[in-house]
Amino acid sequence: MPSGRVHNLINIAAYSVLAAGVLVAAQQNLLTVTPLQALHFTVGFFVGTFLLSPDLDLAEGQVDSKRRWGWLGFLWVPYGMLCRHRGLSHTWLVGPLTRLAYLAVIAALVLGLLRFVWPAFPVPAIPQPLSLKLLPLLAGYYLSQWLHLIADGVRPDHGLRQARKTVKRVRKTF
Repeated sequence: MPSGRVHNLINIAAYSVLAAGVLVAAQQNLLTVTPLQALHFTVGFFVGTFLLSPDLDLAEGQVDSKRRWGWLGFLWVPYGMLCRHRGLSHTWLVGPLTRLAYLAVIAALVLGLLRFVWPAFPVPAIPQPLSLKLLPLLAGYYLSQWLHLIADGVRPDHGLRQARKTVKRVRKTF
């Protein structure tokens, strides 16, 4: 298995090749990408690479992604306890969503606590045309996650295979 550093290098190399390809395609009018779309894709990709790595399921230990959170790294320890390494967190569709959902729960708890302590605390509004920004952001995030999984040798049907194994184990016990 590649180390965290190797995963990062793989992702940076892939991003570089992809960016060069997009630039060439855009210059030849084969593709239209706005600077804002490129920025959102880039942010999603690098957040997924450096802050929300699938290896956060090892957050009880010293994981690069957890360390990059600085003093907030402790927030990922419960995630590491909830997710078995290479389990649900290493699936192609649900795995990346587990980290986003975990962040959403933490944000909701912090916001709820702030509203409890300070009732006049302003709740940030979610902009309406969010979907235009969300698609490139999620595309970058998911691509970074998938590159990590490919480097780990995790196939796209990993989650289905794990579920089948669990069902077979349960059937054997009855």
